[in-house]
Amino acid sequence: MSTTTQDYYETLGVKKDASIDEIKKAYRRLARKYHPDLNPGDKGSEKKFKEINGAYEVLSDAKKRAEYDQFGKTEFETGPGFEGFEGFRARGSDFGFGGAEDIFSDLFRNFRQEDVPLKGADLVTSLDISLEEAYKGATKSISLKKEVLCKACSGTGAETSQTCSNCKGTGSIKQSRGLFRMSQPCPVCKGSGKIITKVCKVCKGKGVVSAVETIKVKIPPGAETGSRIKLKGMGEAGVRGGPPGDLHIELTVRQHHLFKREGNDINVEVPVTFIEAVIGGKIQVPTLDGTVTMTLPSGTDSGKKFRLKGKGIPNRKTGTRGDEFAVIKIIVPKTVTAKTKEALDEIEKAYKT
Repeated sequence: MSTTTQDYYETLGVKKDASIDEIKKAYRRLARKYHPDLNPGDKGSEKKFKEINGAYEVLSDAKKRAEYDQFGKTEFETGPGFEGFEGFRARGSDFGFGGAEDIFSDLFRNFRQEDVPLKGADLVTSLDISLEEAYKGATKSISLKKEVLCKACSGTGAETSQTCSNCKGTGSIKQSRGLFRMSQPCPVCKGSGKIITKVCKVCKGKGVVSAVETIKVKIPPGAETGSRIKLKGMGEAGVRGGPPGDLHIELTVRQHHLFKREGNDINVEVPVTFIEAVIGGKIQVPTLDGTVTMTLPSGTDSGKKFRLKGKGIPNRKTGTRGDEFAVIKIIVPKTVTAKTKEALDEIEKAYKT
C-alpha cells in the first residue's frame, strides 16, 4: 500500500460528512481517470490508483470508516485489507456495490462498438396518391434502391469459412485485466466465431448488396398530405447480423380536378341553370362514392352551400366521415335569341315587384 500521509477524504476529493453515494461517485470518476490499463506505463497513475483504492476500501465500509474517523490512518496501513496493488486486484470484485464489472462496464463500451451488431439505416421516401385513394384506402407498389443481405452468403461475406481457433467459435474471449473480468468480442474473428477463408464474390465480403426492391404499401382510408406510414424492418440491412432499419413513407395527396379538400370535408361546385335556380328541382351532385340526387330549393342564389352529411373523408383514427358541401354555381346562357331576351325581360320585371 502507498505510504502517503494524505487524508482518505482528500484522496477521493470529498468532505468528511460525504454520503456513501458521494464517495462511490468520486471513486468511479477517479478510477476511470487513473486506471493503469488506460494509462499503460504511467507509474504516477498507478500510484494514484493504489491510493484511491485504499481510500475507497476504508470509506465505503461503515465499520472501517468509523474506525478511521476515530483512530486515523495507522490502523489500516498494515492491516489485512491492504496487501498492496496486486493484493487489491485479487479481491477487486468485492466492492459492495455490484463489483468492478458494474463500475467499469461503460468504461470499455467504446472499445467494442465497432464489433457489435448494428441496426440498418432507416429510409425515407415519398408517395403521391389520388384523393380517391386517400378516401377509400389503397394498396400501392413502390420501388426503391437499398442495401439488402447478400443471398449468396446469407450476409456473412464469406463464400467459405472455418471456426475461429482463437475463441473456438464462441465469438468472444474472457480476460482478467486488473480489477476487471470481461467478456469481449474476439479480436481475430471480430465476434463472428468464423474466419473467412474465401470472400464472397457477389458482395466482396460486405455481406450486403445494392438492389432495387418493389414493396407493397397499404394506404389507410383518411390519409392526408404530410402523414407518414412506417414499415418496420423494410429499411436497409443490418450490419454484422443486426436487425434491418425501417422504411418511412411520406404521403402527398394530389389536387383533384373537381373536389377541394378542407380537413376531412370536401367542397364541390355544382353548376345549375338559371331556371333550375329560380324554380328548383332535382339536380345531380358528384361525390367520391358516385353521383347522388339532391333537391334544389326554388330561389337558390349562386354560391349557396348545401351539406351532404357523411360524404367527406373518413377520420384516420375514428373512421368517422366528414361532410361534402355542394356549392351552387349558376350558369348563364352564352347565346341569347330574341325570344330568350323577351323572356328575360319578363324575368327582369319580377325583380322589381
